[in-house]
Amino acid sequence: NASDALDKARFESLKNPALLGDLTDLKVEIKADEEAKTITIRDSGIGMTRQDLLDCLGTIARSGTAKYAEALKASQESGDANLIGQFGVGFYSAFLVADKVKVQTKHPEDDTQWVWEGEQGSTQYTVVEDAGGEPLGRGTCITLHVREESADLVNHFKLKELLKQYSEFIEFPIYLWSSKSVSRQVEDEEATRERQAEADKAAGEGEEPPKVDPVMKTEYENVFDWALQNDSKPLWVRSPRDCTAEDYSTFFKSTFKEFLDPVAHNHFNVEGTIEFSGILFVPGQAGFDQGQDLMKSRNIKLYVKRVFISDEFDENLMPRYLSFVKGVVDSSDLPLNVSREILQESKVTRIIRKQLVKRSLDTIKELSQREDQADWEAFYEAFGRNLKLGVIEDTANRPALAKLLRYASSQSGDGLTSLEEYVGR
Repeated sequence: NASDALDKARFESLKNPALLGDLTDLKVEIKADEEAKTITIRDSGIGMTRQDLLDCLGTIARSGTAKYAEALKASQESGDANLIGQFGVGFYSAFLVADKVKVQTKHPEDDTQWVWEGEQGSTQYTVVEDAGGEPLGRGTCITLHVREESADLVNHFKLKELLKQYSEFIEFPIYLWSSKSVSRQVEDEEATRERQAEADKAAGEGEEPPKVDPVMKTEYENVFDWALQNDSKPLWVRSPRDCTAEDYSTFFKSTFKEFLDPVAHNHFNVEGTIEFSGILFVPGQAGFDQGQDLMKSRNIKLYVKRVFISDEFDENLMPRYLSFVKGVVDSSDLPLNVSREILQESKVTRIIRKQLVKRSLDTIKELSQREDQADWEAFYEAFGRNLKLGVIEDTANRPALAKLLRYASSQSGDGLTSLEEYVGR
């Protein structure tokens, strides 16, 4: 929601540059107060008027973002305002962990700063002028009074973990109020006294002992400050021409907790009636739980507009014989509150699945045709049985899969040969 508000502010500032005023930094700040049991999320986005608060926060599932996107589309002013949408549903999920929520907000075209307050279980909420609150200038500040059973969330280490998992690739900078260890030099008084005593003892009788320099030592203290949490741009939105083999290898290892480089990858961007992008990786070695992977894998990470959704939808996005393929898919056409049922019925999912299978097979085919067959041989030893399973289960791609199968023959020695090579001899 904060990302949406920042997107709106940036878009409106294109038409009215004075809208940003002195607050030119578009960012999100998150702070946890363990004593007060609160989490504060503040953005310098577009903010809301009193009517916006009544419209968007007064009714569950009324989406200010969706309404804004519809208005843009209707007026044909832009088709590129990348807004997440569904603000109403997203906002009310706050009450899953908080028993009281306070929203302070200031719209640049409204001279008044407003505050909305609501409590869990109540049928009422209040919207009043925020006379005593800290002036925001522009934007929104949401304070969650966290329930006792969710108190583990009021910890900057936990929030950092959640941000890393779900919001690492949000376009706008996210800062977390967190601690870091800072070193400083201080005088070691005891060591200084000992050094001075030695100097006094060494001085001759009747001589003035020299004053020694203080002995210093390093001490560490925890200091709280704003720390950027999402400084990495998602690899899949970059042009393949700007990515190196090392970039892909590093991304693969860090994202999927692998220690070996992938033997092949496919970086793609699909545009047309639907839009999605992603990267698929072919590992060079089977995991220890390969048998279980055929039953249920978690190798495809689904993002919607850079927000991580889940890695539990593999069966909807990949056939089980390709369960060894790892990758990320980022769709602009799926809703943020996507579920397994939505995926099963979605036309978008069927198109994505078809493209993922095609690109996986193209990547494997390219691997099989390399001059150096070492990677292919290692791959086939690890995943050859998956391709054979695909011949049985995937009738549409059976011809392509059959060309990838290898067999032992009297002329192949210790290696394997394809049917095409066998017939050719």
